[in-house]
Amino acid sequence: MNLETDNLTSKIRKWAIKRNLHLADPSKQTLKLGEEYGELCAGLAKGKPEQVKDSIGDMFVVLTILTMQLGTTVEECAEYAYKQIKDRKGKTINGMFVKEDDLNLCPHDHNWDDCPVCRH
Repeated sequence: MNLETDNLTSKIRKWAIKRNLHLADPSKQTLKLGEEYGELCAGLAKGKPEQVKDSIGDMFVVLTILTMQLGTTVEECAEYAYKQIKDRKGKTINGMFVKEDDLNLCPHDHNWDDCPVCRH
C-alpha cells in the first residue's frame, strides 16, 4: 500500500480503537461486511457509482476492523492472498478468472461447454 493508504488505514484503526470496536465480537463485524456487500451489489445493479464507491470504502473499513479483532492486519491478509494467486494459472472467462484446476467445471458443476446457465 502507498503512504496515503497507510495513513488512511492508520486513521481507521485509531477510529475503531476509540470506539472499542477492536475488542468487539468478529462475528458482528462479519455481519456488517455482509450488509455493506449487499449495498455494493445494489449500487452496481442500479447503476449508482457513488453508492458503489461508498460501499467499497465501507467494506475496507469493516475489513480493517475485522482484521484487528482477529489479531492480524488487512495488509497481512492481502499479502497472504497475493502469495496464493501470484503464480496461479488459469483463464479469464466472461470477465471472471478461473483457476486452471477449475477450468473443466463451471460454477454450476457442468463442463463449461455444456452448462445451460453459462452457455460457453
